[in-house]
Amino acid sequence: MSDPKCRDTDYIDFLIASPRSFTCTEAASVQPESNDPPAHDAFTRLLHRLEPDPETLWREAEPSVTKTRGVLVIDDSTLDKPYARKMELVSRHWSGKHKRVVMGINLITLLWTDGDRNIPCDYRLYDKGNDGLTKNDHMQTMLATAHTRGFEPACVIFDSWYSGLENLKTIRGLGWRWLTQLKVNRKVNLNRQGLRAVSETAISAEGTVVWLEGYGPVRVFKVVSQHGDIEYWATGDVAMTELERLVHAEKCWAIEEYHRTLKQCCGVERAQVRAGRAQRNHVGLAIRAFLRLSHHFFTTGVSCYEAKAGIVRSAVRAYIADPLYNFS
Repeated sequence: MSDPKCRDTDYIDFLIASPRSFTCTEAASVQPESNDPPAHDAFTRLLHRLEPDPETLWREAEPSVTKTRGVLVIDDSTLDKPYARKMELVSRHWSGKHKRVVMGINLITLLWTDGDRNIPCDYRLYDKGNDGLTKNDHMQTMLATAHTRGFEPACVIFDSWYSGLENLKTIRGLGWRWLTQLKVNRKVNLNRQGLRAVSETAISAEGTVVWLEGYGPVRVFKVVSQHGDIEYWATGDVAMTELERLVHAEKCWAIEEYHRTLKQCCGVERAQVRAGRAQRNHVGLAIRAFLRLSHHFFTTGVSCYEAKAGIVRSAVRAYIADPLYNFS
């Protein structure tokens, strides 16, 4: 058997450099001139040949992470696939971008951040119809893996979708603190007055200790925005102050920035392949492309967007210096 003509790093470099087209045909078209450059079939085989494995991401991410500092943030994002009718992994998911249910692939991410660096450490693709695992199963598995890897985060942060009792108890069992938003109808008990919706309970901005049904004592904070919107945040650490909550909650936005950059700079939504294995590999390689852009940003101060634009500018500059299309 002959050696493969392209490697995973060749595809990652393509994802970083390409401005908008992320097909295997385009990957082959932009390869440097050589006697025997890889054809599009070589890149197609690459996506089907690799073993989808988040462990590869961790090996590259680990040197950038300080396990005893920072927080872990968990959230999911829907990769838009509006025209995919025969693509594996695609099903209907809620989209925060569109504010409705859309066709796409659901990506669940465990992100480490210290406020300066945003490093994806683990991820899963939600495919309950085939693997039988729920989003909560994936969350608990990623947290258990992070614990095995030696993480000691200051807090684990997630939104209300992941605030189920089993998830809270899992984090408590790992010896970690957690911070989450609560839905307004979540039942709590204040001073043994009986279970009521948190929105009907006297909760202060500085935090009120209540009994969370099925869990135990937690501290709940009532946060009112300047527009009058109300959010309820809860933590298993009853000694947490409002200032601590605010610091941790601000870091929670890191995963939103990560998902946006992953989509806009790394082409994670753009793979035009049907097989689930190929889609999994494309997503994994796109996340590894983000790691490289993130490292460049941390070491140089050049944002992922500016670094990507710089590649295009270089190509435009080269063309203007020696234009190919004119009347002469």
